[in-house]
Amino acid sequence: MSSAAPGFPYERLRRWPDVEAPNLFASDAADRLLADLAGDAVVTPGLVVIGDAYGALTLAAAARGARGIRVHQDALTGERALDRNAADLDLTGSYEHRPLDESLLRGARTVLLRLPRSLDALAEIATLIAEHAHADVVVHAGGMLKHMTTAMNGVLAEVFGSVEASLARQKARVLTAREPHPAAATMLDRWPERMLDADSGLWVCAHGAAFAGTAVDIGTRFLLGVLGEAVPDARTAIDLGCGTGVLAAALAVARSALRVVATDQSAAAVASAAATAAANGVADRVTVVRDDGLGSQPDASADLVVLNPPFHIGGAVHTGIAHRLFADAGRVLAPGGELWTVWNSHLGYRSALERAVGPTRQIARNAKFTVTVSRAR
Repeated sequence: MSSAAPGFPYERLRRWPDVEAPNLFASDAADRLLADLAGDAVVTPGLVVIGDAYGALTLAAAARGARGIRVHQDALTGERALDRNAADLDLTGSYEHRPLDESLLRGARTVLLRLPRSLDALAEIATLIAEHAHADVVVHAGGMLKHMTTAMNGVLAEVFGSVEASLARQKARVLTAREPHPAAATMLDRWPERMLDADSGLWVCAHGAAFAGTAVDIGTRFLLGVLGEAVPDARTAIDLGCGTGVLAAALAVARSALRVVATDQSAAAVASAAATAAANGVADRVTVVRDDGLGSQPDASADLVVLNPPFHIGGAVHTGIAHRLFADAGRVLAPGGELWTVWNSHLGYRSALERAVGPTRQIARNAKFTVTVSRAR
């Protein structure tokens, strides 16, 4: 086995513009093991990289000589980090960003995949590879052992004739899949999945990587219970970090005069939210945007923002994302506009909300969650 990109400076990669922290890194042992196992195959035309968090896989291959690399990253911040790291290493132009569809995988010969946590996400990716890649495609799918399960082998085995596991190295492992099944195409109609939520009466649509899938997560459901009280005369609203778009759809269904923007940095979330809006007949009043927070929204442009903020970056608990979203909401809300937030009560966000937005009061609380409303100054 030859070493991929000898001397590649993994230590120079940065997470920009994502949250920096001493315990969060832009590459790990799984990236290095994947690059090593792929070896010289990366320089053969037809290389696809999926799930590359900050560019380690793509840029190690590019440093080895690969060009025309097709890359899909679900997170917009991942795309921007890859672009920034590529510029720093003088590797701009060696790859191109693609959506998770046929254009990404058509004729692919080698696929480097960081295993997603969600088995549904893995199933959607594996099915697309099996349907659109070359018949001789080799898929190297790797991750850290603490995030891998034997169920992942089973998901790959549903669409590939051969699935082999590597030896572990530095607490990382790679699954190598070959021989895609011709029948895999019959599974593509599964995405996005769709389910009627009995409590809200909403159809929820979800691609594999969307958080909570077709279920309504418990924080969102708690906020839904009081959403009717949120700025009843609002004309413009934003579902910030929209996920599958449940809150955006609920607002649009309940208020026929309301225009809603649903925004998320996840490509899977954006595609899911658009499908949810269409399934509930409100696609004409819900605009879905892939964005890092509210970066594309003008100052003082919204009467209402609703938010169920994440508190993880990958597997690490980190509240930095929530604080950035609070600041975005404070900028985008019109004076007197309101941010309605549901958050895990133990995180104690009230003082942060008051600093970023304005006076904050509690609307509802249960054993796990708190709903607050913050009024923009």
